[in-house]
Amino acid sequence: DFNWKPEDSMMVVKMTGFISLAQSQGNIERLFLQMVQNGVSKDLLNELFQGLPGDYDEDLIRKIKLEGIIPDAVKWNVGAAPMMASNNWMIAGSRTASGKPVFANDPHLEINRLPAVWYEASAVLPDNYVHGATLPGVPSFPIGRSKHMAWGATYSCMDAMDSWMEKVENGKYLKDGEWRDFQIREEVIERKKGKPVTVKFYENEHGALEGDATQDGIYLTTKWSGGDSIVQGIKAGLSLATAQSVEEGMALAGKIESSFCWGMADTQGNIGFQMSGLMPQRRAGQSGFSPLEGWDSSNDWQGFHEPEDLPRSYNPECGYIITANHDLNSFGNVAPLNMPMGDYRAKRIEQLIEGQDGHDIRHSQAFHFDVHSRQAEMFMEIIRPLLPDSPSGEILKNWDLKYDTDSKGAYLFEKIYHELYAIVFGTNLGETVTDFIQTETGFFHAFFRNFDAVLLSGKSLWFKGENRDDIYKKAIKKALDGTIKTWGEVNHITLTHILLGGKLPKFLGFDKGPFPLAGNMATVHQGQTFRSTGRNTSFAPSFRIVSDLSEDKLYTNLVGGVSDRRFSKLYNNDFENWKTGKYKGFEY
Repeated sequence: DFNWKPEDSMMVVKMTGFISLAQSQGNIERLFLQMVQNGVSKDLLNELFQGLPGDYDEDLIRKIKLEGIIPDAVKWNVGAAPMMASNNWMIAGSRTASGKPVFANDPHLEINRLPAVWYEASAVLPDNYVHGATLPGVPSFPIGRSKHMAWGATYSCMDAMDSWMEKVENGKYLKDGEWRDFQIREEVIERKKGKPVTVKFYENEHGALEGDATQDGIYLTTKWSGGDSIVQGIKAGLSLATAQSVEEGMALAGKIESSFCWGMADTQGNIGFQMSGLMPQRRAGQSGFSPLEGWDSSNDWQGFHEPEDLPRSYNPECGYIITANHDLNSFGNVAPLNMPMGDYRAKRIEQLIEGQDGHDIRHSQAFHFDVHSRQAEMFMEIIRPLLPDSPSGEILKNWDLKYDTDSKGAYLFEKIYHELYAIVFGTNLGETVTDFIQTETGFFHAFFRNFDAVLLSGKSLWFKGENRDDIYKKAIKKALDGTIKTWGEVNHITLTHILLGGKLPKFLGFDKGPFPLAGNMATVHQGQTFRSTGRNTSFAPSFRIVSDLSEDKLYTNLVGGVSDRRFSKLYNNDFENWKTGKYKGFEY
């Protein structure tokens, strides 16, 4: 029975990590605020964030008592919550060998951990079956295949979390000319070897105050649109397993409060996608990117947009649908995406689909492992004419633009890319801050679309009057000076036990690796490795599923295994298949 209390729902939200996904959008907005507070000009920020900030009040933002989220030693703080990045594509029967749709999905999450993020499971029912991947504690299959339909999700990047500026005096907040009391909530944190700690939260209609209301000042309150509801979404997600068609599946997905792009294909020959999530109805002309004055009720949310107005597509004329965390606003009547990820992966998948006819599961399996970089294509058009006649220069001139683990060109290109960030953004943000953001957070990795737009532009305010080619020449000279390595030597993962990782001798086998990792942040086979909040993490395919809807078969592989027991043969049994591209086949 789903008659849960709101607080029960919130436990589920936190358990499944949906708040972290929404938070990743909130944190890029927090980065913007901290840039303002540290003197980055309005012109620079409007160029970087492509006009989203608009004509904000710099003086007011600088008065906000902003919660620290980079160590004080790095001057200003950035908190980077995990971002989920993924691919899915649905190819219509008009383009397949079987005449029925081919469905593929590969969610990109942290893979350098054991047990795996996903739990692969199968359920056989009297007149149906469900096979796919779920998460411990989630009573549904976010990715799966039934007798009637296949479905999967990618993160949408919807901006569903807003902040408001609040004037606080004497423990009260200002609203429409009057001072109101906060709702006070106390949480007691029990500690194993210490006295309990009581934490007090001050809340209003905009969420929780980020600070102490007994201290006067201007603070932020922050709210996620799905924070007060999740039960309807769980019911809808559970019902996907029994949906008879893509149309039914899209209607169910639209009820899910957390924001994803749900891709689907059915045995009747239909394909579709539906964006889910509660998109706030904001004041006209406001995107939710910049915080508004909380003391003016006209800045409050006015409800939520209907699912039918969100981006969606059903049996498009082109014969395929792709969602890869890129800008899909054009598919909706409203524009929920402020800061989508780059479209390099989506464009590459489109290129692969358009490049041939008669698609079958083997083609989609090969697409999952594609490491050609559309991003590198664009940058190398600028870099190649500037390369010196040296061993490193010759390697890059002849690089095939693929992020194979034995590629020296990929290694050298990434060094140049890193130096471009240091020169262009380090000049404006400070070298220490830029280096910390690049090496210790996921910001540049998740929102590289905006930063790339600056680096690729012919002229930019961020260049500080320098010629773009001169900046690139400096980056090339510095990057190509040194030892030449392969991509796999610097881009690798160790699968570490979620609790005991690195704490036990290696021969006990709780940790596995290191293993070289192909791909980078812009390839279909995403292969990101970086540090965030003081630990090594990654974005890469965590589970792969491919199915041709002409038959009751599907093919999967999982990075890890389905057991959390170190001495079980299922602890890491599917990793070799994941690494080599061998798929398990299931027939029902």
